[in-house]
Amino acid sequence: MSSAADMLKPSEAAVVARVALRDVNRVIDEHILPEWSISLDDGRRVAATACILIGFYFDSAKRLTSEKRLLAIREVGSRLYKFRARDLASLIEEDWIVRDEFLTIDLASFVRRTKERMERLAAAREIVVSDPDVLGGAPIVRGTRVPVHDIAASVVSGLPMKRILAAYPSLDANKVELAGIYAEANPARGRPKASDELPKGAIVVAKRQVPRREKAG
Repeated sequence: MSSAADMLKPSEAAVVARVALRDVNRVIDEHILPEWSISLDDGRRVAATACILIGFYFDSAKRLTSEKRLLAIREVGSRLYKFRARDLASLIEEDWIVRDEFLTIDLASFVRRTKERMERLAAAREIVVSDPDVLGGAPIVRGTRVPVHDIAASVVSGLPMKRILAAYPSLDANKVELAGIYAEANPARGRPKASDELPKGAIVVAKRQVPRREKAG
């Protein structure tokens, strides 16, 4: 089970909070998050509970002013500090309502969402392994030779799940989703090496060649 004290990379926090990576960097740069929830010692890291505040800040932007959102973050942030060593699941039972005169803000749904997304991220980490002797150490789905970033690329390109599963019969829909989560939380660095070799277990479902156009003289 995920702890509220888990420290996440910005890319992981973006996945858990369901925002863009630039949004995570923004709330760090603009000091929107509580100081206790940020670490800069070994690269940027944010506490798992900060994802509650990040998600709230951006999702409520159309309904609340910046002043009201910051007020809620300050109050809820101080409460979260007290529970920073506890399990995320235990936070669901706490009161996350903020009252300001006639305005009432309840962040309970963001607490639940963060807990659920952290569990999916943990599951994604569990099914992914990296072995320098297999595909040069590229992250692959455990028990296969299927690179997680290849799966994620298929999902992002809009390929139907049936076609993805047909190409990778060693996977199921859950593993495809988890591979996508892992790849988003851990973006591939640099340009992937070109290779004509298919990962073990992959099946070609369609093949065609497109003639190269001649350059105009």
